[in-house]
Amino acid sequence: MQKNDLNSQRVRKLAPENDPLKIGMGWTLEDLEKPQILVESTFGDSHPGSAHLLEFTDLVMEGIRSAGGRGARYFVTDICDGIAQGHDGINYSLPHRDLMAGMMEVHGRSSGFDGGVFIASCDKSVPASLMGLARLDMPAVMVTGGVMDAGPNLLTLEQIGAYQAMCRRGEITPGELQFYKHHACPSCGACSFMGTASTMQVMAEALGMMLPGTALMPATGKEIRQAAEAAGKQVLKLVEAGIRPSDIMTPDAFENAIMVHAAISGSSNTLLHLPAIAHELGLRIDADTFDRMHRNAHYLLNIRPAGKWPAQFFYYAGGVPAIMEEIKSQLHLDVMTVTGKTLGENLEQLKGSGYYEHCETFLKPWGLKRTDIIRPFDDPISKDGTIAILKGNLAPEGAVVKHSAVPKEMFRATLTARPFDCEEDAIEAVLTHRIRPGDAVIIRYEGPVGSGMPEMFYTTEAISSDPELGKSIALITDGRFSGASKGPAIGHVSPEAAGGGPIALVEEGDLIRIDIPGRRLDIVGVGGKPLPADEIARVLDERRRRWSPKPAKYTDGVLGLYAKHAVSPMKGGYME
Repeated sequence: MQKNDLNSQRVRKLAPENDPLKIGMGWTLEDLEKPQILVESTFGDSHPGSAHLLEFTDLVMEGIRSAGGRGARYFVTDICDGIAQGHDGINYSLPHRDLMAGMMEVHGRSSGFDGGVFIASCDKSVPASLMGLARLDMPAVMVTGGVMDAGPNLLTLEQIGAYQAMCRRGEITPGELQFYKHHACPSCGACSFMGTASTMQVMAEALGMMLPGTALMPATGKEIRQAAEAAGKQVLKLVEAGIRPSDIMTPDAFENAIMVHAAISGSSNTLLHLPAIAHELGLRIDADTFDRMHRNAHYLLNIRPAGKWPAQFFYYAGGVPAIMEEIKSQLHLDVMTVTGKTLGENLEQLKGSGYYEHCETFLKPWGLKRTDIIRPFDDPISKDGTIAILKGNLAPEGAVVKHSAVPKEMFRATLTARPFDCEEDAIEAVLTHRIRPGDAVIIRYEGPVGSGMPEMFYTTEAISSDPELGKSIALITDGRFSGASKGPAIGHVSPEAAGGGPIALVEEGDLIRIDIPGRRLDIVGVGGKPLPADEIARVLDERRRRWSPKPAKYTDGVLGLYAKHAVSPMKGGYME
């Protein structure tokens, strides 16, 4: 690309104030002539996934400088779902994804940038960054802040919810709980399990927007720092070549990411994020796409919460490239990536680079082989993916279940409805043993319009940590779940209760039929008595005539804005 073709140089000619203002903050005359790169980071003292990102920002800046560009640092700090749990702070979690993407759009559009490097680690910041760079559609590279170390005896944060429920039931002492709380997060980085943060780092690489092998590197290692500087250099090559996110994140690239999602048993929240990212590019990816592609997909990864090992072991076993090698027959290998090469070319190049041999040096002290972490394609954990979309008279538009985390006893079950209009009431009922085997705990009015679609994390942990309830009841909600959740949990029920969806009409004693293999979720009885489908339809029509909307929980501020403009979770829960 010639200098005069750069957006930064075009803007300099249009705005005479541009040069003096940049000189005023230390830019040199030579800097003004260079390609100008937006360095967008979620650094802030908000949580361990972002508190260390200033170092990565500076390394990216150095990479840009050494490659002949001039970087400019901008910051949009994210919040932490873990810190927001247990109070109304969690209601802001999903909406702030869209607000962050909006600020990144503002930053990118309001100055004359030629490319960007986006630096983030966690649940909403990684998808927000991908949404932002997709919206800007200028040459860009994604850098993630890696994964934190595990604590003593490989303790990881997703175990804390279960330990708290055990403490409330008297199964462990307060002192034991305190020890776990004080040692679960020994370093910065994303939490060390395949929750939403780790999943979305993997998705960023699977989409082709990260340098190969750089997702979920240990946050405390030297490798991730080298990768950050390399990303700063690489963005200049993308600017020169004119390769944009829309050239990389194509429909085939999204299909690749979904196949990787199935192989790793990724977070169910990905069904909110990949469609939202695709929407920014004018593409349609929805929940049905996930269901179609997960059928017959091979689930390979033995990482928590569904598996045994903390997430740092994913990198030790070769990371995203190793997963892709196993499922290569199911991938589009000709898609473009941020290296300027195709996915197939990247995978071939890694084989001779020493990458896999270096990763495996971290496994040796544990006496493990790569196949202990990433199973071979022909010897998978399962052959039916990890996500299913259930539909029926309870969820006409669909509901999401991560069936890889559901006990086999619950794949087909008829349960008795126990509806609650908020999570707080439901968790109290679970912990005080008012929920019994055979119940279906219904939590409603927690969708995007109802309350911002918060996680039902503590309720899922209370259920899955109970040996009896974890195999004999289900949680069904129009809210969503933490990526750490496991057990019989069905979320994203659509239409949601606040919009008059059938979940709002469920009454105590209704019979709920779950059929995961058949992809069904239905009300099949009333007052404990099974009824034919036409009679159920008549009862629901009668209840709908009596039903009236609850007063809006939020009418102003961010949550009021989100409630007015959010689309269905089946489409991605983004704001239109």
